[in-house]
Amino acid sequence: MDLMLTGGARRSAPRNAFALVALCAVLAACGDRQERASQTAAKVNKDEITVHQINFALQQQRVRPEQSEAAARQVLERLIDQQLALQKADDLKLDREPRVVQQLETARREILARAYFDKIGEGAAKPTADEIRGYFEAKPALFRERRVYNLQEILIDAPAEQVPALRQRLAQSADVAAFVEHLKAEGIRYTGNQIVRGAEQLPLAAVDRIAAMKEGEAMVTPTPAGLQVLVVVGSRAQPVSEEQARGAIEQFMLNDRRRQMVEADLKTLREAAAIEYVGRFAAAASAPGGSAANGGQADGLADAGKGLGLK
Repeated sequence: MDLMLTGGARRSAPRNAFALVALCAVLAACGDRQERASQTAAKVNKDEITVHQINFALQQQRVRPEQSEAAARQVLERLIDQQLALQKADDLKLDREPRVVQQLETARREILARAYFDKIGEGAAKPTADEIRGYFEAKPALFRERRVYNLQEILIDAPAEQVPALRQRLAQSADVAAFVEHLKAEGIRYTGNQIVRGAEQLPLAAVDRIAAMKEGEAMVTPTPAGLQVLVVVGSRAQPVSEEQARGAIEQFMLNDRRRQMVEADLKTLREAAAIEYVGRFAAAASAPGGSAANGGQADGLADAGKGLGLK
């Protein structure tokens, strides 16, 4: 059956359609406001602090789920204080001060460079079960024969030319107490500490050496300021099973692979780039070990040697 609209019905159709569109727009706007309201954690004058900001801060802090609610409230209070300070900084136009501009640019460079390194490291493959087992078997002092050490640490401030004589004096001393008395008599600055360290908290390069040391024996390591003397006061066995260590080994091996990938990528970038050292930096760069590439690699190796972080 064909329906025919009268003139009045035809005139009312556009009005009804317009009303429907307007209603949809109003409902959509209400929905947007409700969504924004649900994302807002606090209002500070004319600015809003969102739930997303709080969640991001919690992720950075690696808060445990059971602590998230209390931690979220603490984070919110800090964000409120930060927002108040930011508003006053804007009023004072502090973002235009040369020192602040430089700090902002430095932070931007660091964030972007770190993001690039993270992107490169994403390609690292997780170690297999066999690789994890192989690492466990290859490091008995870290796992199967792990010990917790009571160490006496002596940090000595001394110029490089004085280091050989100090090494010889330590070797000739009856014990560490006699060596310390010598330092006092000579007016050599030092600090002493008693520390307790698990094998995994020691530099990886020193683990096997310390494991082989007897009580009372000392290990000497050069430092930028002089010397570090580590004396084994005592130790106790506290082995770790493969099951206990698996997660830490996996994370350590993965991080080490990421580090190697980043270092290899930086090496490639440096080889492809046109880098020219100018002025006083030109002479320093031509000296052995003077390039930033070497320095970056050393930092990476130091980070890798900080230990597995077993608990």
